[in-house]
Amino acid sequence: MFQRHYSANACLLPICSLYGVAVTTVEGIGSTKTRIHPVQERLAKCHGSQCGFCTPGMVMSIYTLLRNHPEPTSEQMIAALAGNLCRCTGYRPILDACKTFCKDSICCQRKANGKCCLDQEDYLFDNEEKVSTSLFSADEFQPLDPTQELIFPPELMTMAENQPKTTLVFRGGRVTWISPVSLDELLDLKATYPKAPLVVGNTGVGPDMNFRGVFHPVLIAPARIPDLNVLKYTNDGLTLGAACSLSLVKDILTNAIAKFPEEKTRVFCAVLQQLRTLGGEQIRNVASFGGNIISRKSTSDLNPVLAASNCMLNLASRGQRRQIPMSDIFADGVGNNTITPEEILVSIHIPYSRKGEYVSAFRQAPRRENALPITNAGMRVLFEEGTDIIKDLSIFYGGAVSATVCAKETCWTLIGRHWNEQMLDEACRLVLKEVALPGSAGDENVDYKKTLMVSFFYRFFLEISQSLKTMVNYNSLPFQDPCHYPGIPVEYGSVLQDFKTRMPQSMQIYQDVDPSQSSQDPVGRPVMHQSGIKHATGEAVYIDDLPSVDGELFLAPVTSSRAHAKIVSIDTSEALKGAGVFDVITAHDVPAANEFHFSHDPEIIFARNEVICVGQIVCAVVADSYVHAKQAAAKVKIEYEILEPVILTIEEAIKHNSFFEPKRKLEQGNVDEAFETVDNIIEGEICIGGQKHFYMETQSMLVVPKGEDKEMDLYVSTQHPAIIQEMVAASLGVPANRIMCHVKRVGGAFGGKILRTGLLASVAAVAANKTSRAVRLILSREDDMVITGGRHPFMAKYKVGFMNDGRITAVDAIYYVNGGCTPDESVLVAEVSLLKMDNAYKIPNLRCWAYVCKTNLPSNTAFRGFGFPQSGLVTETWITDVADKTCLSPEKIREINMYKKSEQTHFKQTLDPQNLTRCWNECMEKSAYYSRRTAIDEFNKQNYWKKRGIAIVPMKFPFGLGTPYLSQAAALVHIYTDGSVLLTHGGIEMGQGIHTKMIQVASRELNIPMSRIHFCETSTTTVPNAFASVASAGTDVNGMAVKDACQTLLKRLQPIIEKNPTGTWNDWIREAFKQSVNLSATGYFRGYNEYMDWEKGEGQPFTYFLFGAACSEVEINCLTGDHKNLRTDIVMDIGCSINPAVDIGQIEGAFVQGVGLYTMEELKYSSEGALYTRGPDQYKIPAVCDIPEQFSVSLLSPSQNPYAIYASKGIGEAGFFLGCSVFFALRDAVTGVRNERGLKKTFALNSPLTAEQIRANCADAFTGMVREGPPEQGPCFSIPL
Repeated sequence: MFQRHYSANACLLPICSLYGVAVTTVEGIGSTKTRIHPVQERLAKCHGSQCGFCTPGMVMSIYTLLRNHPEPTSEQMIAALAGNLCRCTGYRPILDACKTFCKDSICCQRKANGKCCLDQEDYLFDNEEKVSTSLFSADEFQPLDPTQELIFPPELMTMAENQPKTTLVFRGGRVTWISPVSLDELLDLKATYPKAPLVVGNTGVGPDMNFRGVFHPVLIAPARIPDLNVLKYTNDGLTLGAACSLSLVKDILTNAIAKFPEEKTRVFCAVLQQLRTLGGEQIRNVASFGGNIISRKSTSDLNPVLAASNCMLNLASRGQRRQIPMSDIFADGVGNNTITPEEILVSIHIPYSRKGEYVSAFRQAPRRENALPITNAGMRVLFEEGTDIIKDLSIFYGGAVSATVCAKETCWTLIGRHWNEQMLDEACRLVLKEVALPGSAGDENVDYKKTLMVSFFYRFFLEISQSLKTMVNYNSLPFQDPCHYPGIPVEYGSVLQDFKTRMPQSMQIYQDVDPSQSSQDPVGRPVMHQSGIKHATGEAVYIDDLPSVDGELFLAPVTSSRAHAKIVSIDTSEALKGAGVFDVITAHDVPAANEFHFSHDPEIIFARNEVICVGQIVCAVVADSYVHAKQAAAKVKIEYEILEPVILTIEEAIKHNSFFEPKRKLEQGNVDEAFETVDNIIEGEICIGGQKHFYMETQSMLVVPKGEDKEMDLYVSTQHPAIIQEMVAASLGVPANRIMCHVKRVGGAFGGKILRTGLLASVAAVAANKTSRAVRLILSREDDMVITGGRHPFMAKYKVGFMNDGRITAVDAIYYVNGGCTPDESVLVAEVSLLKMDNAYKIPNLRCWAYVCKTNLPSNTAFRGFGFPQSGLVTETWITDVADKTCLSPEKIREINMYKKSEQTHFKQTLDPQNLTRCWNECMEKSAYYSRRTAIDEFNKQNYWKKRGIAIVPMKFPFGLGTPYLSQAAALVHIYTDGSVLLTHGGIEMGQGIHTKMIQVASRELNIPMSRIHFCETSTTTVPNAFASVASAGTDVNGMAVKDACQTLLKRLQPIIEKNPTGTWNDWIREAFKQSVNLSATGYFRGYNEYMDWEKGEGQPFTYFLFGAACSEVEINCLTGDHKNLRTDIVMDIGCSINPAVDIGQIEGAFVQGVGLYTMEELKYSSEGALYTRGPDQYKIPAVCDIPEQFSVSLLSPSQNPYAIYASKGIGEAGFFLGCSVFFALRDAVTGVRNERGLKKTFALNSPLTAEQIRANCADAFTGMVREGPPEQGPCFSIPL
């Protein structure tokens, strides 16, 4: 009996659907207590886990593939991970682990000699350097042995073979689940319960019930009915049961395409094309073919192509069977009632294609894979035999409107026409006229959707024209002289190929340790993350993994639905009647401080009299389960009185003079005078959208009252335990010594788990204080995105003066920063954006203001890079504008204006740019920039609808917190009498490997193996008053403290070691104990001597500088705006790396997160301030398909950094900004398009540079049709808040 293994999303999988199924979890395939599975081992040892929260999902996706295909191809492996997301790693190390299982060569075969383009050629390395290019040793891996895998349980096999199939009925408190075994029984059930949904994969009904409050008392599960699982080939096509999973349909169509001649399988090919990108494997494994159709959602990628292909639906109801064309169910839009409530979709008939019939499917989505479409289409044409005359035509669109729609009037009009450009022009105009696209809330730009509709038809036109050219005996056909029907121009051909996701090729170059270094000394070596194995086995404990506490309650927040309003009343009566509800907590229950005044405007726990943003917490429900708490929260009724003004955007804040104080300015030189002497002046403006942290572990905490002395234990996912302790103590009115905050690890943070987490912890603590019960608060993804802020949206206006030779001599700029409704860290973000605005350039005369706008949005907060990703992008934008104006290349302008010698920055701190120059030159060389620039220009000449672009961007990233007390740190080290060492410090493990590095430091200092050192947790009980793990400073400052503690201990041990130099570590420790030597020591680091005087505009706010450069190459599709990241080369100066595997992982992860900010992560709000993009369905972070096909990271050969531990440099944030190299490569490609088409030179691009913006700026006849104006006058696209 063949068993098939399926990966699936546990959150969507109803327990009732698993009857007779064997379930394997990540804990089941291997653990540290039994045996580590090869997948778990390799993922950990290849450094494929950072915060570790996503790692079990990665493991199970890979494991499932290997159970079905023990030697998978790289294509299968990439497809298996398409449904997984990681916010930390940038995916490269995960894919490195995957490659070790793949049977096929993963070389790109791009060189003429067959060698990989990333072969380690001599020119990549300085012969005097001792470099390494491997971060792990595959020799260590245990082999994958399929014979050692878990077997299918014999009991289930016996049950499947011997037990007669009977109807299953499961009754819960509110819901009844019925699983019939025959079609007749199903029809009876449907007649009895006409409103009961049919559930197969639960991908439609599940999200509605889980996240949108939809309730169904009866659920019918028809998956076990044979009629709904039919597979039947007929004379005219293929019939598939409605309950077949999309994965099964994909496999069936793949086999059919291989089996039948190409002429018969064109429909199959088009459907299969859509299936490849529909969801991920986990969704396709459970989602049903029929469910996708019957839901009639406009976002279905299948419905347009199935309808266009004349597929038939086989329906059944009591006593009746009928067949209808699939197109019928879309005939009258959303309200179509072609299928009655009693009818069941039994199967779908997909016809063979006929001679002269062609079918195609198209889609464009915010992300190429695992994303709902912006617009999709299915198109079919049938020609009169032996001619190019249209006999039948079908055009269906989805995504663009609320239901799949047929352009039937257009199709009827075009029947009888020749397939030529006259027909094309008429077709496009008819489609635009017929298919109305009303603007809807939160919708993509209507013009873009219209452009896609006609662009898709043009692509269809090209495909069919090419097919007509190659039609058998075409040259002998009487209707057309072949010289007048040449198919399509050669330069148009590449657009017929969609971008494919391939297994990326990568290289990591770092410096080997000195040969004289002790083999026991781990510093400088690529050591695996200390929790890596536990991440991969699922044994790593996060907040929601903590065992339940007796009497524990669950908290659900009730948030404001208004952006600015007075609270008239709060009615909790219905909520308090809910099942399992214990209480409702409001501002009146806060014993002490409900507001925290870190600056002039307060941070607020519970809204008391008014709300100042959508998502502000008004009250909270505590109940005996999360479900009960959430249900009751929905019943709380809040009456509002709208207050004016409601300020959402930067423009509105400027209009109402709504700003947080102080406003900041930096100025050097004489800007006004300089503008008088320049050759040219340009002025511009750029908008940069916000970004959600999208950490994998949402805001999470467990608060446990101790029962005496008002003590509380707080287990919190936070970067800053001390601020949690401080805020909770203040809210409860108790001393901080009664509040113990514990952090084992954090499932991603990126700056988003500091002040916002303190407010949420205070909510939970107030609830625990009132109820005297433990309270668990785990935000859902939607609540997390609605309640918390993110990266600050920016609007910058700039005026730049420069000489004809490219020298920039004057810059005058204003930054407007959208801070949200409370100050948080927004003024500090504005300050950092000013201090780092010069990036890598010496501008002699510079003036810049920064204003923080006070708006009615959730308060924006710290985010990786802290203002520099925005101000750096502004700078690189005006650098590129100057290049356009001077007709010099952007890299020339960068080189001309780069810091070149030791000189002062615009805030009068001395800078030595030697390593900046080294990074730039090395990146130029390693990326082969100039030869690739030539190759790209040649590619662009030969391709009209696809263009490539390249950009190289330098980076200066100052390190520092600006104030000495912010960088102080402490550590505590115990040595036990058995020789083992317990280490703790104030740093937080959130994926950056800080505990691993601290153990490396302690190992070197104590001269003992890492295996003897253990880190337990970060806690306010062991290290008090620790500052937040932020600003890339964790390793620097805590490393110094750990080193100090270890040196104190060694100093105490020194007399004993000197008396017994041949003794062992254990001998020395036992003797020390006998001599009453204190084997516990604290270590301390006072912090860096940093300061900034904003009145004078000068200071030394930073301790040192990191440098880097990145070169990225992209390819764009001018018809859709889609793009592919082809290659990125990064060179980074990080001093002497303590752990190259961790540091390179940080660079890559930050870079990919930066690519997200600059090219795809788009936040959308309603005009009332409600967030639309509130989950992974709407908000797209980079996935496997978005990383460069070739990805190289080189660490600059070590340079001494006297300020940090072991001459290292803090690396957590710096790589983020380099993601903008993709932004400017895209700009380069768009520039190529516009130059070729004679469009006006000046154009502005905002961030994120989405497909919508790219398409609008690649103006052509189709955008002209849509706008009914000159092609070069593009519309203004999304304006960030």
